[in-house]
Amino acid sequence: MNMILNWLGSLPGAAAQGLVYGLAAVGIYITYKILDIADLTVDGSICTGAAVCAVMVTSGINIWIAMLCALIAGMLTGLITGWFHTFFGIPAILSGILTQLMLWSVNLLIMSGPQIPIMRFKYGDKVLFTSEASDVYRAIVILAVFIAVVIAILYWFFGTEFGSTLRATGNNLEMSRAQGINTNLTKVFGLALSNGIVALAGALLAQQQGVAEINMGRGAIVTGLAAIIIGEALCPKLITNFYLRLLCVVGGSIIYWFVFQTIVFIGLPNELLKMLSAIVVACFLGAPYVKKIYFSKKKKARGGKHA
Repeated sequence: MNMILNWLGSLPGAAAQGLVYGLAAVGIYITYKILDIADLTVDGSICTGAAVCAVMVTSGINIWIAMLCALIAGMLTGLITGWFHTFFGIPAILSGILTQLMLWSVNLLIMSGPQIPIMRFKYGDKVLFTSEASDVYRAIVILAVFIAVVIAILYWFFGTEFGSTLRATGNNLEMSRAQGINTNLTKVFGLALSNGIVALAGALLAQQQGVAEINMGRGAIVTGLAAIIIGEALCPKLITNFYLRLLCVVGGSIIYWFVFQTIVFIGLPNELLKMLSAIVVACFLGAPYVKKIYFSKKKKARGGKHA
């Protein structure tokens, strides 16, 4: 009984972590689902956002200005990836890898070292919430409201004329060009917007963990893709509302971190956590394919036999 209560007590922290990575998953959704690009820049840009925010906060700058600068820094990283892809003709996935490698050095230069602690900073103009366990519910409320506002802004943007051209670029690249859309511009902007949101999630992650460090967000692309797959499973196909689908992505991230927290709570050796994390992500990513290939065939076979 005590074990179950302890496990339940650990879930609020997992929910806060899931909300932060849920915002990152929303950014990844823009490139992966809307632009049809697997952008690996995010593994570096999430750390860039955390680094910029931590440096500015520890320098006494207002937290909202620090988060705005983190957003801009993230957009610049996406701009570099888009420039590699459109100007030099480098494949998108390789462009993201190149930018991610560059960001390792850039992030070290920003932080002047491997990490910057911000645990000593409290509320007000310093941080929105702290990494203390007693502050987890405040963090959940702030993160939930913040994410709802960001998704609302995205919902408005993708309903505009330029947002529609961005969606059209991902749906049919050749047709978009035939309609006179500058697809290179929309690709670059989409990559910049995606990484800006991911970097914003990095700024929140630094506050949630109380530190910005060089390995922060490693594997964010895989976690984000898992959240998207889980979110799609949660969201019925009948729901086409863009706002609700993005909320489902955030919900998918929370579920992923609940599963991961359960694995950690079992008390398995730390050496196995990375492997188990990869297995969990592989299961979530592979589930739709397995369901489509194997289970749908069984249903068709039964239907045909009955006929």
